[in-house]
Amino acid sequence: MDPLGTILLPFEWLVSFVMVAFHEAFSFIGLPPGSGWTWTFSIIGLVLVIRGALIPVFVRQIKAQRGMQLLQPDLQKLQAKYKGKTDQLSRQAMAQEQMALYKKHGTNPFSACLPLIIQMPFFFGLFRVLSNVSGAQANNPGIGALTPDQVNQFHNSSIFGAPLSASLLHGGGGDAVVVAVLSILMIVAMTASQFITQKQIMAKNMSEAAMASPFMRQQKILLYILPLVFGIGGINFPIGVLIYWTISNLWTMGQQFYVIRRMPAPGSPAAKALNERRAARGLAPIDVTTGKAMKPEDIPPPPEPKGQRQQPQRKNRRKK
Repeated sequence: MDPLGTILLPFEWLVSFVMVAFHEAFSFIGLPPGSGWTWTFSIIGLVLVIRGALIPVFVRQIKAQRGMQLLQPDLQKLQAKYKGKTDQLSRQAMAQEQMALYKKHGTNPFSACLPLIIQMPFFFGLFRVLSNVSGAQANNPGIGALTPDQVNQFHNSSIFGAPLSASLLHGGGGDAVVVAVLSILMIVAMTASQFITQKQIMAKNMSEAAMASPFMRQQKILLYILPLVFGIGGINFPIGVLIYWTISNLWTMGQQFYVIRRMPAPGSPAAKALNERRAARGLAPIDVTTGKAMKPEDIPPPPEPKGQRQQPQRKNRRKK
């Protein structure tokens, strides 16, 4: 076995075990064991288990993102302090002070990627399980927790005439037109949901200071690059993997919508909208950093409206 296969073997077993458990449960309540929809629901069940287990990681991600928001003023002061200093000692000192800021606020720039990083081994484990179905069906071995009979069931199952193990680039049986159309639709849904999720974070849940930071400029680039990478890579993914990733992205989109609406970042448009909704219901504004209602003395006064500048009055000259 190749080194990558050795690393992913535990994840293949875990992924296949969860799928088999859901498959047995759905078969027990009356769904046909060999139906592609039974296996599709099993993949969706796998998504729910993995994403449910990642909720504590997601909460940590939200706290880290808030920490990144709060440290932006200090980070900008630090960048101004070392502006124009390119010597090694200055760069090292700046890096140490940045790390101290991250530690103080309990965050780091890579926390936003943590749920994605944790999901990737499970994603590749599922990819290997579904990709090996055709070869395993021919040689009649099992794959992970899948028995030879279940491998045959999965290999022969389909939705709308497209096998779950088929892919746009490599085929895999079934109606080629249906495989192509279903794969393209799933790839579009997968990339669109990922783009919308990141776009709504930047449009609604970022303060002006965060949007102006160098880190956010990199995030804007990734906003367009990551969906493109997954879209191009999607032509290699079996339909079952596309189903997994699309449902996972939809989960993320809904999760982010809830967080942006109920627990927005400080100084963001979403935080302003939250307090406007509370004001319309006669409730006190909330401090989104602590999650507690603000006391009247803590509420900042509204900014004074900017009127037009008064033109100086011209004095009448005396007549000679």
